[in-house]
Amino acid sequence: MRLPGVPLARPALLLLLLLFPALLGTGASAELRVRVRLPDGQVTEESLQADSDADSISLELRKPDGTLVSFTADFKKDVKIFRALILGELEKGQSQFQALCFVTQLQHNEIIPSEAMAKLRQKNPRAVRQAEEVRGLEHLHMDVAVNFSQGALLSPHLHNVCAEAVDAIYTRQEDVRFWLEQGVDSSVFEALPKASEQAELPRCGQVGERGQPCVCRYGLSLAWYPCMLKYCHSRDRPTPYKCGIRSCQKSYSFDFYVPHRQLCLWDEDPYPG
Repeated sequence: MRLPGVPLARPALLLLLLLFPALLGTGASAELRVRVRLPDGQVTEESLQADSDADSISLELRKPDGTLVSFTADFKKDVKIFRALILGELEKGQSQFQALCFVTQLQHNEIIPSEAMAKLRQKNPRAVRQAEEVRGLEHLHMDVAVNFSQGALLSPHLHNVCAEAVDAIYTRQEDVRFWLEQGVDSSVFEALPKASEQAELPRCGQVGERGQPCVCRYGLSLAWYPCMLKYCHSRDRPTPYKCGIRSCQKSYSFDFYVPHRQLCLWDEDPYPG
């Protein structure tokens, strides 16, 4: 359904500027701001930044409830970082905001390369963009903590992105095994209660006592991001050439241990699984 006065975006209007590389220079760093439609139908502004020197991409958007969600892709280190800055409810005894960071292995086919992102432009900044493809929900069990003081050994971006989440940076055993094989020092990672022990803990939504340990669940969504390059054919060119992007939406659900229920007050209701 089209809202009055809100133009719909045509994919052809979001282009890769590949015709003028000299204007962009080498090692281009660029920011793109787009209006995107969230899964609940509301519209927000999203910022996408690319640094082809650092070979990284970052995405940031603010949800209607004030939560600031960011995603960082570090292609050099095969690391992706999700961060949520959640506004606290002072009447419940929470601090002004709570920060969470989730760190997992980056697959290079998840998002377009940084050099392509740096060349992305739009002709109609007022257009509201909606993802062409909705990718399935990914559920992740975060059973290892990341040592913030050693985080730069994992990714140089971690110190800046997760500065507010020093004691709430989580990853998974399977990702740790991959990074250890890549030469990352084991001092980066800290043990949490084992999966078998966590399995015996209640979900935070089922706990009444705020001082009790539990397993917390937090969900976030990347409402719109360039997930694939599009290729066009022309009689004048013998091979296909890059001519645009395909956009995706993807949601994530993270389960992680918290030492007391007070750190998971958004998880109010019981849920299955």
